[in-house]
Amino acid sequence: MFTGIVEEIGEITGIKKSGSNLDLKVKAIMTPELKIDQSVSHNGVCLTVVSIQDNIYTVTAVKETLEKTNLGNLKEGSLVNLERGMKLGDRLDGHIVQGHVDQTAICKRLTEKDGSWEFTFEYDPEIGNITIEKGSITVNGVSLTVVNSKKNEFSVAIIPYTYEHTTFKNLKNGDLVNLEFDVIGKYVKRISEFS
Repeated sequence: MFTGIVEEIGEITGIKKSGSNLDLKVKAIMTPELKIDQSVSHNGVCLTVVSIQDNIYTVTAVKETLEKTNLGNLKEGSLVNLERGMKLGDRLDGHIVQGHVDQTAICKRLTEKDGSWEFTFEYDPEIGNITIEKGSITVNGVSLTVVNSKKNEFSVAIIPYTYEHTTFKNLKNGDLVNLEFDVIGKYVKRISEFS
């Protein structure tokens, strides 16, 4: 479990194909504090640390993960939002995030709003996910509040701190992002389908 509060931005330093999987080497300040078999969120995707060497660790993304997320688009030099799993007993500063991406979306618009930014994302509603006004959403691993919720798109407001300390500062129109919809909302929707 994660909170959607990004700890740092990591850099992809190597990508190696291994069958239908990709081994990703990630350079991060947190690396010396990691251990083998630990879960780390990469752009909202929970991956397991499989090796550590100096300030670089390796994780493996399987075929399904590559097909359902934006991790298959990463290249050497790409930046990713990183978060270690939350500790029980800590404050939950974001919201409950599983690290299981539901689907991807396209960045359709970004607007500077005199000291903040509004990003609008479009997603495929046929998959069955929904957003609600003032509900939680995770975009590339960042816990955010939904504004302007529509059937196939939503917007989020980004404060300067989040803009500077996540990969939002690098996001452009047309970029693919990972979405994890609110876990409580997903269960409520599922239960209502059977009622």
